[in-house]
Amino acid sequence: MDQIDTMLEEFFKPEAPPKLSERLLGRLKSRPPGLEKLADRFRIDATERGVARLYPGRGDHGASARARAHAERARQELREYLTGRRTFFTVAVDLDGIGDFQFGEVDSYSALARRVGHPRAARAVGNALGANPVPVIVPCHRIVRGDGTWGHYAFGGGMKTQLLQLERTTPALIGCTSTRIICRRGCVHEQRVGEANRIVFASVADAASVGYRRCRVCRPPAAA
Repeated sequence: MDQIDTMLEEFFKPEAPPKLSERLLGRLKSRPPGLEKLADRFRIDATERGVARLYPGRGDHGASARARAHAERARQELREYLTGRRTFFTVAVDLDGIGDFQFGEVDSYSALARRVGHPRAARAVGNALGANPVPVIVPCHRIVRGDGTWGHYAFGGGMKTQLLQLERTTPALIGCTSTRIICRRGCVHEQRVGEANRIVFASVADAASVGYRRCRVCRPPAAA
């Protein structure tokens, strides 16, 4: 159990030590070095429908003003994600011909295969993830091998490690003590909450147990 886990455990005790919330938020601000620079090392291609490809390169590309707006929004959300100010993406994606898939937590290829009803299709799941045209935005980096090793990732194992470390140290749920509402990190309402009114929650259930309700804009999932 690392320091973050210990501090979270202390925080949710009936009588938390003084200023533990401030200590926890301060600890969570530490990031793997250099991640924010990665936002400018992706080429982002977009269509009228949304972001279509994300891969090593430079620049935002689209055949129309609407497409370029999607690419620019994706770039901004990537910066926020890589600096720990966002935990989810709202930019539209164009997965036409690819199939829709989304993963909210770290899991294995075989477990994901079982979840979709094909327990022997772990290799096919791996191939499908490898065809993901918008990694990071559609977070296939959260899927690992059953033995705990990373497996293949389009941007390399080093970046996969950094992304998982980033997500482990980024608070997913932020509450506002004045409105008693919890938001996902990166929600427009969460970004307006002043430091004096911010509180971190480990889950929606924890927040609900002390009288907080979910934001109607970002809709934190009940399982979060």
